[in-house]
Amino acid sequence: MFLGHYLTNIDNQKSRTAVPSVFRKILGKKAIITKGYENSLLLVKTDDWTNIITTVLGQNFLSGMSRQTDRFLLGNAFEVEFDAQGRFIIPQALREYAKIGKEVLFVGVGNRIEIWDKTAWEKNDQYLNENIAQISESLNEKHTSRE
Repeated sequence: MFLGHYLTNIDNQKSRTAVPSVFRKILGKKAIITKGYENSLLLVKTDDWTNIITTVLGQNFLSGMSRQTDRFLLGNAFEVEFDAQGRFIIPQALREYAKIGKEVLFVGVGNRIEIWDKTAWEKNDQYLNENIAQISESLNEKHTSRE
């Protein structure tokens, strides 16, 4: 399971960064990277990617929302390989989408890693710190109304 967050630098000339060693041990030698939500990127273990594909493709493709999700997640996915130091290249299109600058954060969120530009993460983290009580209440209300 991926937990915690780790700050690292990116080599701007090569668009290369290194996965924190604690995450690298779980990922193995390859992973899938794709667009994530809130202008983050997702880095997923190859085996877990199969589960995501199954879930995404299991939706009714006649639904426009399902097709858009297919395009967003699958159409922007790339397989990346790590070198001996855990370094890999973030594809330019994904780097532009996430507005990644010199520093990036790898954030472990269970079965996936989110990759954030440091400034974007700080804004998101501030929002979460200020609003987590209301967010949790809203989720609880939705859960309670389903019962």
